[in-house]
Amino acid sequence: MSSTDTQEQHRDRDLEPGELKLLAVLGLPTFAYALATTIVSTYLPVLARDFGASSTIVGLLIAVEGIMALLLAVPAGALSDRRTSRLPFVIWGSPVLVVTLALMGLASSLTFALIAVVVFYAAYFVAYEPYRALYPDMVDEEIAGRGQSTQALWRGVGTIVAIASGGALLTLGQAVPFVAGAVVTAVSIVIFLTRLPRERADHEAGRSSGLREDYRKLRRLVRTRGDLRAFMVANGLWEASLGATKTFIILYLTVGLGVSTGLAGVAVAGGAIFIAAATPISGKLADRFGTVPVMQVSLVIYGLGMLIPFFIGSTVAIAIAAPFVGFGGGVVMTLPYALLIPLMGDDDHGLTTGLYSVSRGVGTALGPLLAGVAIGVLDGVFDGTQGYQAVWGVCAAAILLSVPFLSRLRDEA
Repeated sequence: MSSTDTQEQHRDRDLEPGELKLLAVLGLPTFAYALATTIVSTYLPVLARDFGASSTIVGLLIAVEGIMALLLAVPAGALSDRRTSRLPFVIWGSPVLVVTLALMGLASSLTFALIAVVVFYAAYFVAYEPYRALYPDMVDEEIAGRGQSTQALWRGVGTIVAIASGGALLTLGQAVPFVAGAVVTAVSIVIFLTRLPRERADHEAGRSSGLREDYRKLRRLVRTRGDLRAFMVANGLWEASLGATKTFIILYLTVGLGVSTGLAGVAVAGGAIFIAAATPISGKLADRFGTVPVMQVSLVIYGLGMLIPFFIGSTVAIAIAAPFVGFGGGVVMTLPYALLIPLMGDDDHGLTTGLYSVSRGVGTALGPLLAGVAIGVLDGVFDGTQGYQAVWGVCAAAILLSVPFLSRLRDEA
C-alpha cells in the first residue's frame, strides 16, 4: 500500500470513543463564547438604536470586537505559549466576560454600552485565544477537519440559541437576554473545566522571548510566508461578512422588512438550521477532499446567494437565499482554522492563533462599520428597506473577493 493510500485511510477512519468525548468537551467554551458574543453583536445594536444611534454608530460599537482583537489576540496567545497550561487564561477571563455580559443589559446610554463592550471583549480575547490553541495541542492533525466541524457545530448551536431565544427574551425586558446568556455561559465554562482531561491540556512551555520578539517573529512569518498572507486576507474578508450579517440581520428584518423582534429571532434561527447542517458535512468533506477545494465551491455559492436579498428586498427573497447563506456561513464558521493548523509551527500554536485572530479582528471591525456606512449611503436607493438591504451587498462582495486569495493559498500550499 502506498503512503498516499495510507494517509487517505487515516483521514477516513472513524473517530475513537475517547476522541469523540474530547471533541465534545473541548467544544463547550465555543458554544459559551459564541452564545455570549452573538447576544452582544445581535441584540446590543437593537438597544443602541433605542438610544438614537445611527447605523454607522451601531457599526462602530460592534467594531470594538475587532479593535480588541488587534490589541489583545497576539499577546494572549503568545503568553499562553510560554505557560505549561493555557487553562488559567480561561479561568481568569471568563468570569469578567460573564459579569460584563449581564451588566450590558442594564445599559441606558451609548457611553455605558461602549464601556461594557470594551471590557467584555478584552476578557473574551484573554480567554479565547489560549483556549483555541488547545485544538492543535490536543487534536491530531488527521482529524483536524472533524475537530473543527465539531467546534463549529458548537459555535452554530450557540449562535442559534442566542438568536432564537434572544428576540423572545427581549420582549420580557431589556436585561433578560443578557442575564440569561451570562448564566448559560458560566455553566458551560464550569462543565468544560471540570470535564476536560487536564493532563492532556498541558504542553511544553516555550522559551520566554518577550512580547517584542513575538511580534518580530509574526512579522517575519507574514513577510516570508505567502500562504499565511493569503490566509489572513481571506479570513479577514470572511469575518467581515459574518460580522456585518450578525450585527444587522435583526435590524434588517425588523426595521427593513417590518417583522416583529420575536418573529425575526425565530426566522434567523430557522435559517441557522442550515448552518448546523453545514458544520458536520463540511468537516467530513474537508477531511476527505481537502479544505481548500471544499471552501472554494462553498464560497462561490455563499457569495452568489447573498446577492438575492441585495437585489430583492422582500421576505420571499430572504427565504430563497436562506439555504445558500446558511450553508455557506456554516462552512466559513467551520473550516478556516482547520486551514490554518497545517501552517503552524510546533512551538507557536498560541502565537499563530493570535495571528488568526488579528485577521479576524480586522474583518470584524471593518464588516459592521462598512455595512453601517452602506446602509446610510444607500438609504435613498433601497428606501423600501430603509437602506438595510445594502448589508447583503457588503457581505457578498467580501465573500467573492476572498476566492482569489484562497486559490493563491492552494497554489502555494
